[in-house]
Amino acid sequence: MHKLPSISGKKVIRSLNKMGFIIVRQRGSHVFMQRGDASTTVPLNNPVKKSTLKSILNQAGISLEEFLEYL
Repeated sequence: MHKLPSISGKKVIRSLNKMGFIIVRQRGSHVFMQRGDASTTVPLNNPVKKSTLKSILNQAGISLEEFLEYL
């Protein structure tokens, strides 16, 4: 099991884009992304808290290993 990395919101968005997620809209410092039925919200914090990153991956239906491949 890998550890959750400490990365910025922009890098999370870039990785999700590579996985097929598209940016639906942005409201303030939060970006809403969607791929099919899966959707998630990414804050533009630097760095994103590890607990928040875990929630983003759970909402998107992505495993940590799969996410790390796209970093």
